[in-house]
Amino acid sequence: MTVLDKVLGRERVLVRENERALTLYKGEIKAVLMPGEHWLANRRGSLEASRHDLKNPEFVSAYEKALFDKLPDVAARHFTVVRTGRTDVAIIERDGNLHAVLAPDRKLVLWTDAGPWTVKTVDTSEDLAIDPAVMRRLGLARKAELMSVHPVVDGQAGLLFVDGVLVRTLTAGVHGFWNVGRMVQVKVVDLKRQSLDVAGQEVLTKDRVTIRVNIAAEYRVVDPVKAVSAVKDFSEALYRALQYAFRKTLGALTLDQILEKKVTVDEEAAAKVRADMAEIGVEVSDIALKDVILPGEMREILNQVVSAEKQAEANIIRRREETNATRSLLNTARVMAENPVMLRLKELEALETIAGKVERLTVHNGTGGLLNDLVKLRDS
Repeated sequence: MTVLDKVLGRERVLVRENERALTLYKGEIKAVLMPGEHWLANRRGSLEASRHDLKNPEFVSAYEKALFDKLPDVAARHFTVVRTGRTDVAIIERDGNLHAVLAPDRKLVLWTDAGPWTVKTVDTSEDLAIDPAVMRRLGLARKAELMSVHPVVDGQAGLLFVDGVLVRTLTAGVHGFWNVGRMVQVKVVDLKRQSLDVAGQEVLTKDRVTIRVNIAAEYRVVDPVKAVSAVKDFSEALYRALQYAFRKTLGALTLDQILEKKVTVDEEAAAKVRADMAEIGVEVSDIALKDVILPGEMREILNQVVSAEKQAEANIIRRREETNATRSLLNTARVMAENPVMLRLKELEALETIAGKVERLTVHNGTGGLLNDLVKLRDS
């Protein structure tokens, strides 16, 4: 500032191309300066200039209200104001690029020259769902603070709850919802066939033997809405139903009956389990008793019983074979006694067997007395 400028009471204000300036004279808002050189009255240092870089396009100033109240035409020319209602979300784009997402009941003032600006307002009171294309843009731009994303894969169903109320069922895919002012929850339910094991259940049999059993069942959810809304945990409900059914079935049988029949749950109890689970949207197919675990002492006794039974069976078979052999020998002797020719043939077979084991055989008294008188075997 030169001496002449001081005498004339003026000041030079230079505004660059990427700037805008607010001027106040004696504390009162006067103008918004565009790029260029400006000569403004400044008597006794009463001029103030507030510079704003358009690189930050959001206008934040203590003089915002005064500017809009006193210079509405100037404000309308230089600023773009975005407002949202109680249930609105505003998606703000700057020159085609996502700039910001404005939550409900908010206001954002932007420098118009920093644009161009495009504003899309979404009313979330009717539907909280976000268009998939918008959801992807928000995610890529890292502007996902106001949304929640819930993936549902093939073989699953998603149940959408808003403020604790079931709204609808979601199919497979990635679903996004505005998370503004309302509580959004998605409960994913697996619709594929599953197995449930009930392990180590203690049961008292009819003859007062405590055994432990392992139970298995296969099931699948056919109505996810019922399965989630009817009970707190449908798998826990099936677990309890199987426990009750097997305790009722096995408790009415003795240990021998359980081991002999390889018993499973009886049809009446199984039908009740299936009917009870069908009421909550769960289809139960196979129900089976996998293992029966006996106490240690009972296992030893049972092993001894089985061993004794097998030994008795072996003795019976041995006696039967000995009897058959004796009976066969007796029949052979009877046939030979009644048929001398056959007896003679057997003698010759015996002689042939003996002759095959020596080098020389000497026979005395002819062949007629071959076995009646003397058979002399001599090694040469």
